[in-house]
Amino acid sequence: MASRVATAARQAAIITRLSSAKPSPQSANLIQRRGLAGAAGHGPPKVNVWEDPMSPSKWKEEHNLAQPFVIVSLSGWGLLFFGGYKFFTRGKKDKEEKLAEASH
Repeated sequence: MASRVATAARQAAIITRLSSAKPSPQSANLIQRRGLAGAAGHGPPKVNVWEDPMSPSKWKEEHNLAQPFVIVSLSGWGLLFFGGYKFFTRGKKDKEEKLAEASH
């Protein structure tokens, strides 16, 4: 029973200390700083695409051409496969029609 009273007294003391939180010199050292938020001075400076078109690593993020490159690449592969399909299957339909007409 005495331990419960002692525990309740400790919890009440902790709550009163936290509720009357006066900044102390020691607590100033514990405040977390966002030191790398923004990171303005790190890495090479970013430039516009038209200023240095041969160095994609220096381009600004909004000028990154990765997305259009992927779209164009996938479209090219699609055209290649479709063209190959049309090229290799173009004669089969005509032969079947001619055979059907010849048999009548």
